[in-house]
Amino acid sequence: MTNAIDDARLKKSFLGEELLEEEIEALKGIMTTEQVSKGETLINEEDEDRRLFLLAEGKIEVLNDQKGKLTHVYSMSPGEFAGTRAFIDGTPRAATLRAQEDSLVYCLDPADFEGLIKTYPHLVYKIMRAIFRITHVNLMRMNREAKELANYVYKMGGRY
Repeated sequence: MTNAIDDARLKKSFLGEELLEEEIEALKGIMTTEQVSKGETLINEEDEDRRLFLLAEGKIEVLNDQKGKLTHVYSMSPGEFAGTRAFIDGTPRAATLRAQEDSLVYCLDPADFEGLIKTYPHLVYKIMRAIFRITHVNLMRMNREAKELANYVYKMGGRY
């Protein structure tokens, strides 16, 4: 696993799919990478870290604290993002992210991103539009899961 940001991988992600080569290079210039070993925690729920995470390689588990116990919510696959809410509005992390296998994560800090406003305003616009699309995809997935759960409860009366 290499720590370099791969142009092709970034271009295939929601963040990079609309970007020109020059914009990809500008974005790579402000992104960092983080290698996360299997079982290692990338971020804890309630942390103040505002970075946006793009899973480049590996698998990351999303966990929530339920009465003092971390509970599985979702497993991220390469190309998926975490941290859009913290990135945009600065609120504490809503979940813990833990590597289910050795993983490589691309990170985007909001302060570095905002530094592009003067030099690459159209790039900033494209990234914000991509973040909206990411949020929309996540919301659609959650709605589908809620519908499946309601359907199960209605048909089965909540019995196992």
